[in-house]
Amino acid sequence: MWRRCFHGLMSAGLIGAVAAPSLANINGTIDANITLEAGCVINGQSHDDGSSAADFGSLNFGSHNTLFTQADGQVMNGGSAFEIQCSSGIAPVLTFNAGQNDGEGAGAGLRAMANQAQAGQYVTYNLYSDAGRSTVIPIGDSITLASTGALQTVNVYGRAFGEAGLLPGAYSDVITVTLEL
Repeated sequence: MWRRCFHGLMSAGLIGAVAAPSLANINGTIDANITLEAGCVINGQSHDDGSSAADFGSLNFGSHNTLFTQADGQVMNGGSAFEIQCSSGIAPVLTFNAGQNDGEGAGAGLRAMANQAQAGQYVTYNLYSDAGRSTVIPIGDSITLASTGALQTVNVYGRAFGEAGLLPGAYSDVITVTLEL
């Protein structure tokens, strides 16, 4: 009987050993992808190619009386000239398009700021590429920036021109700027 029991246990042990599942590794892969598009950082804000509503800064000529002859300003962003950094290998082109009141007013400037309270009142002004304000940036003219991918400071200057008969008030204009990649 002991022998039968031993044979029975042996048979059960062998059957159990044969029936136990074997362990194996399962190998596979993960696909990782990214698509990069050209873009720029304008004054610290990232913009993809084709985006809109970028803030290039503001041009403030300050406060003057109605008898001023000229006032100078610079396009600024938070106290300094505006900055652009674009994807490496792309030579971005910055175009200063039309404002809201171009050709209005009798002053010496190509552009014009309109009196916000009195229709028909304008202060003319120009944009310049140099601090001496000798090189006008005509409406629709462009500046090509470097293609290095480095952060670039863009200095754009303005000069407003007085004229007889200006009324007191706040004057403003909005210039459309395009950065072509």
